[in-house]
Amino acid sequence: MIIKPIKTRIFKENDNLIDFIVAHLKKIPECSVLVITSKIVALAEGRVVEDDGSYTKEELIKAESDLAIPTKYVWLTIKDGMVMASAGIDESNADGKYILLPKDSFKTAKILHKELKARYKVKNLGILITDSRTMPLRAGVTGVGVGYAGFCAIKDYRGKRDIYGRKFKFSRVDVVDSLAAAAVFTMGEGSECRPLALIEKAEIEYCERISPKELLISIEDDMYGPLFSKMTKRR
Repeated sequence: MIIKPIKTRIFKENDNLIDFIVAHLKKIPECSVLVITSKIVALAEGRVVEDDGSYTKEELIKAESDLAIPTKYVWLTIKDGMVMASAGIDESNADGKYILLPKDSFKTAKILHKELKARYKVKNLGILITDSRTMPLRAGVTGVGVGYAGFCAIKDYRGKRDIYGRKFKFSRVDVVDSLAAAAVFTMGEGSECRPLALIEKAEIEYCERISPKELLISIEDDMYGPLFSKMTKRR
């Protein structure tokens, strides 16, 4: 697998995302995944709130979350079926504003998938919109997928045999977040100005239709469910 981060100009609020991508990518090879940070998707959608006192960050977090609870450092929240800090609201590289997550990253990925396939004349293309997340009991952040299109999210080993012939009962690989973690590492978290990356030669399965729910697990069925027992619905 080869990952190529793309250096770009600074993306401004309400810029056209398609035009921005085309300006910085002359070509996209067949069977590639285009990785796009959620921040520029949100900026393209105008998902920005001025930090002028009209709203507190706490109010925004509660409005953007499905579930939320305050912790020592941040609000621990669930949004769009994922655990994240502060509902994904970001103040870094935001020029004194709050940048929210995209309204519907799956819808945007689907639109980009269709338009960029036609623009670059490729048959197989993946689109992956990413964000950064902390993990319980781990320092630092890693990349995660918040929306995708054009490739299968799960690599299923169930029923197949390991190197000793034993059948797998539970093993599945989260393709989306695996690709996101690798790409986000190369894109950077600071002033690198690399909001795009191109993944080539990844061993993934391309497809035309995906289900936004294929990676989701309910709290009741999740092995980490007990950790959420103290979380409360937003007020």
